[in-house]
Amino acid sequence: MSSKPSIIVSRIDLDRIEALLDRLPATEAANLGALRAELDRAEVVEPAAMPGNTVTMNSTVAFEDESSGEKLTLTLVYPAAAGAPGTVSILAPVGSALLGLACGQQIDWPTPDGRKRRLKVLEIVYQPEAAGHLHR
Repeated sequence: MSSKPSIIVSRIDLDRIEALLDRLPATEAANLGALRAELDRAEVVEPAAMPGNTVTMNSTVAFEDESSGEKLTLTLVYPAAAGAPGTVSILAPVGSALLGLACGQQIDWPTPDGRKRRLKVLEIVYQPEAAGHLHR
């Protein structure tokens, strides 16, 4: 597997995601080791210092699945907001993969069937921090 790209996470997002993980039943939390590993290796910054080209919680991101060529635009949300069209939960594998990536970065992510998908961030369509929404 290729080395993972460096990622940046805002302190508020990190605190909220960790609190969410802490509340999950152990059986669900056990499946989220990859997300915890991503958070553990992330550079943590204050929301006001977040680069505008980075995927944060509630960002809308255009990305490509390089294995299939499929292009998708999704908003990365907390589980309570997931399920609406065009959203992906931070707890879903693709959501975990996208968090903290910058435009142009790629990450290999395992699918439930054991294959790998390579995702590439094409554009940050909307990022709360860049829009001045620092405490959403």
